[in-house]
Parts: sequence; structure tokens; C-alpha cells
Amino acid sequence: MTDQSDLPGGFAEDAVVVDLSQYRKTADPAPVTFHRRELDQILWIYGRMVGEGEWKDYAIDHLRDKAVFSIFKRSGEMPLYRIEKNPKLAAKQGAYSVVNTHGMILKRGHELAQVLKVFDKVLKLVE
Repeated sequence: MTDQSDLPGGFAEDAVVVDLSQYRKTADPAPVTFHRRELDQILWIYGRMVGEGEWKDYAIDHLRDKAVFSIFKRSGEMPLYRIEKNPKLAAKQGAYSVVNTHGMILKRGHELAQVLKVFDKVLKLVE
């Protein structure tokens, strides 16, 4: 073994030591994702609605600024609903929101379980 570099020309005197944590901060940020518990809550609602025959397909998008769970009646259409997680809004209006096809926010909040209550059906009295 020698103290010489494997690089051609011997020692790498002009080599720069890079702090890995600093490099990660300057590199492209990781996309926003849904955590396992969040997906469990969303997929529970999705499974219930599929069982009732109302929803047929879904898509998950992990973008730089938000994560989106899109719900479709048919796979070739625009999504009926989008469940969005936007961490930039967490301190203000809440990170979670449910948006309909036309872009109107149906419910927004800090807790995903509360936001997903927009899909709970109201029981009606049948005479």
C-alpha cells in the first residue's frame, strides 16, 4: 500500500472535501410524499368507495412542492377528486386539502382524518 492517489499524476492536491449534508441541501430537494399512515387513511376511504361502485381508479403523484392522490370514476377522465399534501401550507391553512374536478377546495385542514371526512355520507331517513 502506498499513500499515493489512484488518480493519474499521483496525489490529488487540488481535491476538495465536500460536506455531504451541505451537498444534499444544494442538490434537488426530494419530492413530497405521503407517509404510510396517510396512505392507509386515504386507501381505506378509496376501498370503501370502490366497494360502493363510485370510484374505479387512482393515481399518485409525488412532486417537488406537493403530493397528490387523484381519484377517477373512469381511468380516461379527469380526476373526480384530488387529495393534496402541501407542506408549505402546514403552518397556515393546513397541509391537506380535497379538491374537486373544477379546482374548488372542498375541505382543507391540518389533520388528514378531518379533511377526509368530506367523503363521509350523511345518513338519510327513508320512509
